[in-house]
Amino acid sequence: MQNHAYNRLGSLGGGGGSGAVPSPPSSPRRGAGRRSSGKGGSARAGAGAGAAGAVRGGGAVRRAARVVLAALLRRQAVFLFAPLLYVAAMLLYMGSISLDSVPRIISRPAPGSLYRSPQLYARLRADMDADNATDALATVWRHAYKGGIWRPCINNITYDLPESNGYIYVEANGGLNQQRASICNAVAVAGFLNATLVIPNFHYHSIWRDPSKFSDIYDEEHFVQRLKNDVQVVDKVPEFIMERFGHNLSNVFNFKIKAWSSIRYYKEAVLPKLIEERLIRISPFANRLSFDAPSAVQRLRCLANFEALKFSKPITTLSDILVSRMREKSAENNGKYVAVHLRFEEDMVAFSCCVFDGGEKEKKELDAARERGWRGKFTRPGRVIRPGAIRMNGKCPLTPLEVGLMLRGMGFSNNTAIYLASGRIYKSEKNMAPLLEMFPLLQTKETLASDEELAPFKNFSSRMAAIDYTVCVHSEVFVTTQGGNFPHFLLGHRRYIYGGHSKTIKPDKRRLAILFDSPRIGWKSLKRQLVNMRTHSDAKGIEMKRANESIYTFPCPDCMCRSNKSEHSKSIQAR
Repeated sequence: MQNHAYNRLGSLGGGGGSGAVPSPPSSPRRGAGRRSSGKGGSARAGAGAGAAGAVRGGGAVRRAARVVLAALLRRQAVFLFAPLLYVAAMLLYMGSISLDSVPRIISRPAPGSLYRSPQLYARLRADMDADNATDALATVWRHAYKGGIWRPCINNITYDLPESNGYIYVEANGGLNQQRASICNAVAVAGFLNATLVIPNFHYHSIWRDPSKFSDIYDEEHFVQRLKNDVQVVDKVPEFIMERFGHNLSNVFNFKIKAWSSIRYYKEAVLPKLIEERLIRISPFANRLSFDAPSAVQRLRCLANFEALKFSKPITTLSDILVSRMREKSAENNGKYVAVHLRFEEDMVAFSCCVFDGGEKEKKELDAARERGWRGKFTRPGRVIRPGAIRMNGKCPLTPLEVGLMLRGMGFSNNTAIYLASGRIYKSEKNMAPLLEMFPLLQTKETLASDEELAPFKNFSSRMAAIDYTVCVHSEVFVTTQGGNFPHFLLGHRRYIYGGHSKTIKPDKRRLAILFDSPRIGWKSLKRQLVNMRTHSDAKGIEMKRANESIYTFPCPDCMCRSNKSEHSKSIQAR
């Protein structure tokens, strides 16, 4: 390290010959008396050469600068104080300048980072109300399915089932549609392993708090009958099997299976244990089977989801009544209505970490909600939350006002009947007011049904969600605003019903954030861009299934199962 410093000083001072090792710098006292000695070291030679150059330059200022530089080069410690000297000089300089003459630096928020939708609505409302001639319900589905003849991946083959390898008992966890995925996966696994499926048990969840059993939500008899040619299903484990485990399911071997496991894992790891024990348990079972599966497995999933799972009689009866009432409300549009799945409950708003009104009251409420639901998750050290970036990335839930602006901009007139599927809206009285102004025919299950009709379902979140699901399935247009299991299943179900077309609007929320944050955009410009967004959603509604995509969302021809008995028998033998 010292040699490096010496080499640097030697080279700056004029240096000795090539390869020479310079001597250490002289002490300050001795160096002061050795200005021009011809016998000095390399540093003195460099200083003398510099002085001679200064004389030749003929300038007193230049000569003085050379002397100062030579002195600095002999004192390494001065470099430690150079930054301090620089800061001191800058302070002296700034002190001599008036602050009035310093330019102001203005920081502007990035486009799309702020919630300005209320201001936009107030500015454009008059133009919006004046432009109510077009109706998107008449023109929204211009794109037809382009993949040939639509054939969902279900065929009806009658054949004798092989002897069962044992019984599979699963616990489906989560909300309505997460449980639905568990049921379909359980059917697929049981059929693939030639096992008998016990009617799945629903795990009680601390968030949904719904103690409903399978038969409370689904038609159990229809489920068993529809699957009888493909998978054996029973409502409980036979007594002679339970005797082996002391009539206690907790004694049954429980597989802890990783999420998105391949069907090959079930064949190699689960099947041997099933044959040995004759009864196995898998808990929990949500998302425990990969989407990338053979066609025979996909067919069983498809069969379970779109044919075997039918809501129970009480749910179906009330849902059909609400669908009829919605069609009556939309008589001017030939019974066509729009269904909107709105996620703007307090827990969703809190979890998003987005800022809306931005007041202190909102902050305290949402901070408290975050702490109740996810204690410490959002306040742990090192976590940085950037609401502006979240909004720009399209991660903020759409407010009721933004949903109204979007739909009116997409061409839906104010006489369009809207069915709103949602939980308890955050600050509903305030936040729902603008949406009701834009769409006065808006309805919910609470406004369509009487208190007596809803009473058997009110304290059961999954049953209430099943009612919303059914009314949304039969709407002319379905609008999803936040994603999740509910819209994903509806996308596929609507494709299945409408011959390959989802008839779903899935907005570009990044683009919406910029549009709604624009202080100068006019109604015509906003509407033009939103109509283009609607058209893009319509085109995407006919897309084919992509690799590793959910069969529940894309029940389309490229996942078509084998269509004859012999090929299906081969798939059975290959298991």
